[in-house]
Amino acid sequence: MTSTTESSTNESRTDAARATESRTDAARTGTGAAVGTPTAADPDLAEVELLIGGMTCASCAARVEKKLNRMDGVTASVNYATEKARVTYPATTEVADLIATVVKTGYTAEEPAPPPEPADEAAPPESDDDPETSALRRRLTVSVLLAAPVVLLAMVPAFQFDNWQWLSLTLAAPVVVWGGLPFHRAAWTNLRHGAATMDTLVSLGTLAAFGWSLWALFFGDAGMPGMRHGFDLTVSRTDGASTIYLEAAAGVTAFLLLGRWLEARSKRRAGAALRALMELGAKEVAVLRDGREVWIPVARLAVGDRFVVRPGEKIATDGTVVEGASAVDASLLTGESVPVDVGVGDAVTGATVNAGGRLVVEATRVGADTQLARMAKLVEDAQSGKARVQRLADRISGVFVPVVLLIALATFGGWLGATGDTVAAFTAAVAVLIIACPCALGLATPTALMVGTGRGAQLGILIKGPEVLESTRRVDTVVLDKTGTVTTGRMTLQEVYAAEGTDEKEVLRLAGAVEHASEHPLARAVAAGSERRVGTLPGVEDFTSVPGRGVRGRVEGREVAVGRFYDDLPPRVARARDEAERDGRTAVVVGWDGEARGVVAVADAVRETSAEAVAELRRLGLTPVLLTGDNRRVAASVARAVGIDEVIAEVLPEDKVAVVERLRADGRTVAMVGDGVNDAAALAVADLGLAMGTGTDAAIEAGDLTLVRGDLRVAADAIRLSRRTLATIKGNLVWAFGYNVAALPLAAAGLLNPMIAGAAMAFSSVFVVTNSLRLRAFR
Repeated sequence: MTSTTESSTNESRTDAARATESRTDAARTGTGAAVGTPTAADPDLAEVELLIGGMTCASCAARVEKKLNRMDGVTASVNYATEKARVTYPATTEVADLIATVVKTGYTAEEPAPPPEPADEAAPPESDDDPETSALRRRLTVSVLLAAPVVLLAMVPAFQFDNWQWLSLTLAAPVVVWGGLPFHRAAWTNLRHGAATMDTLVSLGTLAAFGWSLWALFFGDAGMPGMRHGFDLTVSRTDGASTIYLEAAAGVTAFLLLGRWLEARSKRRAGAALRALMELGAKEVAVLRDGREVWIPVARLAVGDRFVVRPGEKIATDGTVVEGASAVDASLLTGESVPVDVGVGDAVTGATVNAGGRLVVEATRVGADTQLARMAKLVEDAQSGKARVQRLADRISGVFVPVVLLIALATFGGWLGATGDTVAAFTAAVAVLIIACPCALGLATPTALMVGTGRGAQLGILIKGPEVLESTRRVDTVVLDKTGTVTTGRMTLQEVYAAEGTDEKEVLRLAGAVEHASEHPLARAVAAGSERRVGTLPGVEDFTSVPGRGVRGRVEGREVAVGRFYDDLPPRVARARDEAERDGRTAVVVGWDGEARGVVAVADAVRETSAEAVAELRRLGLTPVLLTGDNRRVAASVARAVGIDEVIAEVLPEDKVAVVERLRADGRTVAMVGDGVNDAAALAVADLGLAMGTGTDAAIEAGDLTLVRGDLRVAADAIRLSRRTLATIKGNLVWAFGYNVAALPLAAAGLLNPMIAGAAMAFSSVFVVTNSLRLRAFR
C-alpha cells in the first residue's frame, strides 16, 4: 500500500534528529548519578550520597555543607530534612576522607549500603517503626508528665503550698537533665568543635534558668517555707534571690521535645510517598525454566527471562507481553484509575497489577533500569535539591546562632544598665536564647519538596528538582508537539465511505483482508480498524505489494485493490476522498473487479483528553502553540479539534530547537511538551521541559518534569502542583523569616516569658512542616 500522507513525517525523519541527543546531554545533565560512580558531566568526578547523623537544626546542615565544600574539588549539598548529603568529589578522593571531614565537624556519616544479595530480596520488609522517633516519644512522655505539675504550680498561686518549690525542683530536675539531654549533648559536641547551633541556645537557656533557680533555692530566699511565686507573661521585676525559673526550664524542655517529636514524625510522613513508591515492586516472580515455573527473587531476573503473571499479581519488571491478553491496573504507579488492555507485543511496566487473564512477559529492563527505579531516583534527587531561596535561608541559619548569642548578651547588658534589675535582665536574655530558632528556616523548603514531589509521584508526575518549581511560575507559553502528545502517535481508522449500491461493511471487510497481509503502518491501521468493526476477516490469496501504488490480492474470488489503482472515481467516492484530505486525513481508495467501490480514511487520532487539557492550560494563563513536522492541513485540523489557535507546521526535527529559541527571543517564557528523540533538544532548551513518560528515554532525560501517563491533562496538573509547591515553600519562608524578625525584638523588649517563648519556638517548626503536609491533599 502506498503512503499518501505526510502524517508520519516525524517517524521518517527521526534518524536526522538522533544527533540532537548529544546536544541534549550537554544542555542538561541529570542529577541522579549512581553512588560512587563518575558523573555524566565529568568522568573525573564521582558522586556519593552520605547519611548524616547528629544534625538537630538547619545550622548543623550549614556547618557540614561548609566543611565539605572547603575540600579541594568537592561540591556538597546537605539537606536537613532528609538528613543526607549529596557530594560530588574528584575521583582521586576517597569516600572515607569525606566521612572523616564530617566526623571532625562533630557529626556522623555513613557510606551507602551495598546492594542487597538476591537472597535477601524476598525477605520480609522492615518494620515502619522509627527507633529514634520512638525513643524521642518516650523521653517526651516522661518529661511532659513531670513538667506539667511544675508549670501548673508556678502559674496558679492558689495551688502553691508550703515547700511546693522543693517538689517543683524534684520534678523539674529529671526533665532538665535527662529530658534535655539531647540538647545538652549536641551543645557540648558543638562546643568542642568551636561551633554553636540551636542546641547551644536551648541548652544555655534552660541550664541558665535551672541554675538560677538552684542558686535562689539553696543560697537565696526562694527555699524558705511559705514562699509564694507569681506568674507573668512578660518580664517582671522582682527580688532575684526569691525568684525561681523551674517552670521555664522544665516547660521549655518539654515544649521543645514536643516540637522535635512532631517535626520528626511529620518529616517521616513527608517522605512516606517516596518510601511507598520504592516498595511498590513485586518481591518474587515465577520464571519459566524449561517449560516449568520456578519462583525466584526479583533481583535475580535478567533481561530476556520470561515470567508468568497471574490475575491479581504485580508485574515483576518492565517487559513485553509474549503470551496472553489482560487488563493492567497502573493506578499505583501513574494515578490513572482506568485499567489498560494489553496483548501480545504490548509493553508493560513493573509494579503494575494484572487485573485480568494470565500473561507471559519477557523482561526488557531489570533493576535500576526499570521505570519504577528511575521514578524513585528522580523523586529522591528532587528531594535532595535546594531552591535558590533556600540557599539564602541556609546562609542565614549558618550565622544566626552567633548573632543570637550576641543579642542575648546585649539584652542582658541593656536591661541591667537601664533598670539595674538583674532578674528582669536575666529573664529577657533567657527569652531571647530560647525563642530564636532557625529550624523553621531549614525546614521550609525540604519538607514542602518532600511532600510535593512525593504527591507528584503518586499522581504520575516526576519533578526533577526545586529549580523546576521556580520555572513553572514564569511560564506563559506552552509548545505542544503533535505526534504522540496531542495525538496518540498511532494511525487509526477514522471513517469509511461507500459508493452507491455498495455496503460500507463490505468495503471494510475486503480492504481489511488485503491490508492484513501488509506491514505498512497505514495498512495495519486499516486491518485493525476493520477487525474491530466487522469481526473476523477472510483470508487473502495472491497478495502483492506494488511500490508507490498500494496492495492487491484475491479475497473470496474477487480481485481487490487498495491504493492508487483507479483514475476514474465515482462522484461520491471522489467527494469522500477530497473531504477526508481537506480534514487532514489519509484517504485510501478501495475497489474490486476493476471498479472503485469506496474510501477508508486513516489518521493519527487526537487523544480524547487533549481538548480538555488545552482548556486547562489556558485557565492557568498559558498560550498553547502546536508544533509539528506534518503539513499545515493536518496540523490545522488537529489544532481545531483541541482548541489551539497558533500552529507552527512543517518543522524539521532539528529545527524544533530554533522554534523554541525564537519564541524565547520574542520575550516569551516557554514550556515544551514532547515525547520523541526529535523533541529532546527542544525540551532541553525550553525554560521548562515536560516529557511524556510514554516517550523515549532521550526525551525523558531532557525534560524537567516527566509525565508518567500518556495524558496531556497531566501537564496542567504538573504545572499546578509545581506552582502550589513553590507557593508553599515561599509561605513557609515568609513565616520562618517573619517569626524570627518579630519574635527577637519582643523577647529582647521583655514582652515574652521564657516558657511562652519556648512554646512559640517549638511550634514555629511544627507550623512549617504541617503547612507543607497540606500538599498531600493535592488533586
